[in-house]
Amino acid sequence: MRLDKYLKVSRLIKRRTLAKEVSDQGRVKINGIAAKASTNVNVEDELEIRLGNRIIVVKVTGLSEHANKENAKSMFDVVKEERIQDSI
Repeated sequence: MRLDKYLKVSRLIKRRTLAKEVSDQGRVKINGIAAKASTNVNVEDELEIRLGNRIIVVKVTGLSEHANKENAKSMFDVVKEERIQDSI
C-alpha cells in the first residue's frame, strides 16, 4: 500500500493530500529511511512521522484499503511519541 494512502486510511493524517505533502517534504521515514508518498508500506515496518512540533513513531500491524474509526486504530501500534522543543 502506498505511504500516503496508509497514513490517511489509518487516520494518522486526516487527508491524503496532506499525507502526500508531508511525505514528499521528507518528514516521514520508513525503517529509518526517508520515504516519498509512493513508497510501499508493509506490515512490521516502523514509521517515524514529524508533524509540527511532535514526532510519532508507529509500527505497522495491518493494512486495509478501507477502515472505520475502530479498525483504523488496529492498523498500527504507537512505539514512541515526543514533543520537540523550539530552539529560539
